[in-house]
Amino acid sequence: MSMNLRALWILSKLLSACENIDPVKECCDQVCQNAILETATKLALKASEVLIIAGSHGITEHSTKVDDCKHIALRWLAGKLEPSRAKEVLRGLSNCKVNRVCPLVFPDMRHVAKGCGNDISNKTECCSAMENYVSHLQKQSLITNLQALDCATTLGMKLQRSNITKDVYSLCHITLKDFSLQVAKQESGCLLPSLPSDATFDHSSGISFICDLNDNIPAHWPSKSQLSAPCNKTIKIPALPAAANAQIGLYNEDVIFYVLFAASAVTMMLLQSFV
Repeated sequence: MSMNLRALWILSKLLSACENIDPVKECCDQVCQNAILETATKLALKASEVLIIAGSHGITEHSTKVDDCKHIALRWLAGKLEPSRAKEVLRGLSNCKVNRVCPLVFPDMRHVAKGCGNDISNKTECCSAMENYVSHLQKQSLITNLQALDCATTLGMKLQRSNITKDVYSLCHITLKDFSLQVAKQESGCLLPSLPSDATFDHSSGISFICDLNDNIPAHWPSKSQLSAPCNKTIKIPALPAAANAQIGLYNEDVIFYVLFAASAVTMMLLQSFV
């Protein structure tokens, strides 16, 4: 195969893999991301061959070349797609970086281990300890539904390492939105959609976005055999909250400081995802 035909074949594979991505499944299946990496790797190798033939060995690390070629692949891809579609694809890829890890800090859990250990001899004491622990997590940040899945798995594994073997999530009715910032006097968790870049800025009202207050998805207690969240195929997560379960804007005077702070944190996560 000639070099031009090979290049066309590689780029056609990239376009095929990325022109119709699912914004939630892509973060797990990584079909488009793998195609971008494959394209970038081959571009970097070809560039190295050209430099060697030209007598220039260079000092650039291979990983740096691949990263540079990823940007080239993304620019080429954006140019081949319709503007609205390109925006959706690039946003989806960026959001995968945001959703990759749980952003919460887990404080010491000795009180939970004490209340929920020994096969949970006292349910009331255990759930009181769990609710108190989760209340500290709820003061940290707005998180997406996919991040909440990862946070639930992370906390569950930490609890298991503290000799808590029973499913305390089911026992104490812990849901995914319990891991996110709580809003309004109802103490309802505001769970961002898995597309956190779907936020708008208005000079009069500030940052606004849609969050889910009513979709009580149970937190999944991790098992040793399960796939790590958010790639657990047994849990179905929507890309966006359903209209009936969503609330737009969070300007309740009791929580405006926390929401503005958390919205700033989300904005910073998005900016960092492009670095």
